[in-house]
Amino acid sequence: MPHFSYKGRGARGDLVQGVLEAMSREAVAGQLLNSGITPVEIAERVQTQDFGATLRKVLRRRRPDLSEIILFCRQMYTLMRAGVPINQAMTGLIRSSRNPVLGEALMDVKSHLEAGRELSAALAQHGEVFSSLFVNTVRIGENTGRLDEAFIKLAEYLDRERDTRARIKSALRYPMFVVIAITAAIAIINIKVVPQFAKMFERAHVDLPIFTKIIIATSNFFVAWWPHLLAALVAAGFWFNRWVKTESGRFTWDRYKLKIPIVGDIVYRATLGRFARGFSMSIAAGVPLIQALTVMSRAVDNEYIGERIRNIRTGVERGDSLTRSAAATGMFTPLVLQMLTVGEETGAVDDLLAEVAGFYEREVDFDVKNLSQTIEPVLIVLLAGLVLVFALGVFLPIWDLASVKLGGAH
Repeated sequence: MPHFSYKGRGARGDLVQGVLEAMSREAVAGQLLNSGITPVEIAERVQTQDFGATLRKVLRRRRPDLSEIILFCRQMYTLMRAGVPINQAMTGLIRSSRNPVLGEALMDVKSHLEAGRELSAALAQHGEVFSSLFVNTVRIGENTGRLDEAFIKLAEYLDRERDTRARIKSALRYPMFVVIAITAAIAIINIKVVPQFAKMFERAHVDLPIFTKIIIATSNFFVAWWPHLLAALVAAGFWFNRWVKTESGRFTWDRYKLKIPIVGDIVYRATLGRFARGFSMSIAAGVPLIQALTVMSRAVDNEYIGERIRNIRTGVERGDSLTRSAAATGMFTPLVLQMLTVGEETGAVDDLLAEVAGFYEREVDFDVKNLSQTIEPVLIVLLAGLVLVFALGVFLPIWDLASVKLGGAH
């Protein structure tokens, strides 16, 4: 964040000067005026940094994670409940923020507030930090005069989201480690171990089994082409990263993720739970149905499901009921559709959606707890198959050689 040197006049006309850190000259002027200082001159300071300091600054720049956003929400809730003015609350949060990106965003939000803009409009300028669901919930809190409740609801929603993500990552950590270890072992065996056995078999002039020929051919391919394979793998990683950032690539990948064996179904239900929870919160806050569906289509973090939510919105705009529009997408189970029907008939859609969210969250929680037990048999079978192939391919010729030598000895 740039630094600005300033000169100004205090309340008694005395000269005041110093240095402030801010997003712009306008932000500095706002801070000075709030402090009772009339700015006379504001100039940006040119800072010289060595390469190490610049590198550290670049590495520290990362998007705030969910824990930091949750902490921000809880702090705002506490300050709002205590009656602290929002500008003063922002000043304290800027000073205590440990994430440079979040700190700069809050600094800019504060400058917009000082210029007379609403908090939700200021937050909307930083879509990389605050999601559309976050911004719209804050907007509803402003319009209803319950901004503190909006922040605590956001904190609770994001807390559930963080717990779900953490459980999925924890369950996948062991299987991913095993897969990486198996891949590394195969590469080392093909490049270092098998060639030594191949030379031995070649000197012995024995008729090799089909498994051995396949293993030696695979090893020769790896030895000859491993630099090209490594380069192709790196290039594929860069291409995939760029492709996923495109609109069509993101949509295709999000649809494919939901079809991955075992894991895809968990991701699918976790996403639907996120949709139901956020939709319930939006309806309860008084967001119009069409606007709530629009917000949630962007907030679910999956373009494929987001498109289906937009289809629900289209059906509602045409005059269909929420239940019929949801049923037409094929997203929900009959039990969930039945709960939506009851919710529409009783006027308690938000409460029934909260029940739907709880239903999905309980299912995801149960599946995540048993994910390792589900994946472990698959990994064991895979590992056993690889060991069997290598055992038959490497040790059978050795046994044949031993038999030939023992027969010659007799």
